[in-house]
Amino acid sequence: MDRPTIDDVARAAGVTKATVSHAYSGKRPISATTKARVFAAAQRLDWVPSSRARALAARRTDAVGVVLSRDPTILASDAFFPAFISGVEAVLAEHEIALVLQVASSRTAEERAYRAMASGRADGVIVLDLHRVDWRVAYLRQIRLPAVLLGAYDAESPFSSVRTDDATPVRDLVARLREQGHTRIAHVSGPLDYVHSHARAGAYVRSVGSKELLREGDFTAGSGRALTAELLDLPDRPTAILYSNDTMAIAGFSYARSRGLVVPDDLAVAGFDDDHLSAHLSPALTSVFTDPFRRGRVAAERLLADLAGEPPESVTVDCNELRLRASTAGAAPEAPHTELEEEFS
Repeated sequence: MDRPTIDDVARAAGVTKATVSHAYSGKRPISATTKARVFAAAQRLDWVPSSRARALAARRTDAVGVVLSRDPTILASDAFFPAFISGVEAVLAEHEIALVLQVASSRTAEERAYRAMASGRADGVIVLDLHRVDWRVAYLRQIRLPAVLLGAYDAESPFSSVRTDDATPVRDLVARLREQGHTRIAHVSGPLDYVHSHARAGAYVRSVGSKELLREGDFTAGSGRALTAELLDLPDRPTAILYSNDTMAIAGFSYARSRGLVVPDDLAVAGFDDDHLSAHLSPALTSVFTDPFRRGRVAAERLLADLAGEPPESVTVDCNELRLRASTAGAAPEAPHTELEEEFS
């Protein structure tokens, strides 16, 4: 009779071969229940791991990857990413695992980066900036690279995800502005192919009942300024503008003031992601705090659990918080009277 192998133990315990190895080596966090199941299977099969088998089975890079496909100039001005990466690092440092961070300028470069990670550069990856139907999900499954998806990804996926509610803060803010008398409320979104941008824009459209004042930006200050100019040039301009990040909001805020508008008396302005500067503007900018540090921690913890053999799981992080400040305070400005209205008044 052949001697039992690590594959036999994994099959009997209903886990991966790597999980069996980690149960004995202690190199990855494994639940007590899973570890007990592995040890029980090994005992039944009378299997004892040799040092050579343990070394082969546990061959890992002790690294986690993140591939960013945004323009580096956008990354430089976005407060979300540094805080998110800090949250990831806080967890990885506890386990002495390295973070491999790579910026890719094209899909071809992204594919090369993920292939390199699957070939021994990283044990798994965290996927950011999810598209509504994202080619990376099928690709990562094809190359067998474990992953955690950051965002409310609703298409088919074999991976864990860390989700947040981006819609409720937008609905709450629109309701607040309507209570103040605003009827012309605009939204400058991020790219609408992104999961989070689409969720925010969808909540806005459902709340106001129209796409008339929806404009698609790209998260840069330049797009925030240009689209604010377009909106303010309308014959019946908006009296409030919601932006999908604070970078665009601050640019729009500044442009509106350059045209002589007073915030919030003439124009209410709100952002999203709550940049560290937003509370210190004059007036302070209303925004939505998204706690990227906590989201980074949860994403890293979920990926380590997956690598330890736990089944994929969708985790919802309740971290988005609307922070009302002076940029949306006060009543809506009165609509200007036309000559016709004055003639019949």
